[in-house]
Amino acid sequence: MLHRLILSITLPILMVLMLSYKPKPLSPEEVLSSIPLVDSFRVILSDKLFSETYEVWFRMPLDHSNPNGLSFPLRVYYSHNGFDKPMVVVVDGYTMYTSKANEVTCIVDGNQITIEHRFFSKSRPMDSIPWSYLNIRQAAADAHLVISAFKPFYHGKWISTGISKSGQATIYHRRFYPTDVNVSIPYVAPLNFSSEDERVYKFLDSVGTPECRERIHDFQVQLFERKNEILPLFEELAASKGWNFTMGLERAYILSILEYSFSFWQWGFSCSSIPASSSTAKELFKHWLDVNPFTFFEENEVDKVRPFFYQAMTEIGMYGYRVKPFSRYLSDTTNITFSFTMPKGHQAVFNASTMRDIDRWIKDSGNYMLYIYGQNDAWSATAVDPGGKTNAVKMVCPGGSHSSRIKDFPPELQDSIYRVLGRWLDLRLPANGDIKLNPD
Repeated sequence: MLHRLILSITLPILMVLMLSYKPKPLSPEEVLSSIPLVDSFRVILSDKLFSETYEVWFRMPLDHSNPNGLSFPLRVYYSHNGFDKPMVVVVDGYTMYTSKANEVTCIVDGNQITIEHRFFSKSRPMDSIPWSYLNIRQAAADAHLVISAFKPFYHGKWISTGISKSGQATIYHRRFYPTDVNVSIPYVAPLNFSSEDERVYKFLDSVGTPECRERIHDFQVQLFERKNEILPLFEELAASKGWNFTMGLERAYILSILEYSFSFWQWGFSCSSIPASSSTAKELFKHWLDVNPFTFFEENEVDKVRPFFYQAMTEIGMYGYRVKPFSRYLSDTTNITFSFTMPKGHQAVFNASTMRDIDRWIKDSGNYMLYIYGQNDAWSATAVDPGGKTNAVKMVCPGGSHSSRIKDFPPELQDSIYRVLGRWLDLRLPANGDIKLNPD
């Protein structure tokens, strides 16, 4: 009888202890060795913030609704700072170019996991890209599996972040897996509602001063009217670089003129840098090249980021080019979109319901979201509107561009950001002058 009484008391206690048990890792390498989905890993050069960094290859389901079906390799960078420190997850939207500590990681003195987006670089099936599996739900599920694999070992706060398309991916992941992390910090992330979001045109018609906008337009006109002088410079550069424009050099020239205004504001150029109309062809060409590298339309470069264009034209949206302001120089009768970037055999059919769903979630349920934008960034034309139902905070860097980071805000606004993060994460963050940030 006593034996049964002891069991009746101790079994519930044991069950609670088992459920609350969290494995105590001995080393980051043992963490990786314990994850079944990890196929391989190797040590790589580490940022000074971390004790070690690994390049890790996960075996990822091609279709998360069929986890036992086909798989593909997904690359992850895993950087360790301490098991008791926060974990920052960089939900990448492209190819991973660096394993350096992210700005957020530096602020919280954390660990870092960077997840390459599916179907970029070598994170794809070996033979060909199965485009039907390239959507925001599948990519969000990739991030969820990676986070779930590390979650048992890191017991501090979890933060997700990303810049530009990576910022978009950060939002999408949080929408579908809201409890994976405690806080999300998307930087300069647009929320586009069509493959040619016309809010961009309204933004370009109002950003900056009327005088600056007129100088931009006049510069574009010069590129059209002095084409006979400038196109040979374009052709010479293309030949020296081995660029391949399958659309034809003249078409690439035209699209690069139309891209100039968007790129000018996106990257925060000064109106004083625009050459006068009396400048030489070489001076005009040099400024044009500084603002808008022509590789945006080069076939090999397009192919590297074709997954982005596919997503832009089917789910996450894009901008286009207006014909009317330059109709005297163009044979086009309708606005130009990026439908030409679609993979062969695929039509640009945009599903507007996807981003409308994201917008509803942001407004209704998107709590603990800190959105960072640059005031003059052309992508801010379609910035998130968090509404008033959540505790989300949207911070806009005065005069900022697509390169705007927390460190670029005025000190008083930086302090506001640190206060919000400190409160949400229950962390005591140092004053902005004491935070050592890596340059981008």
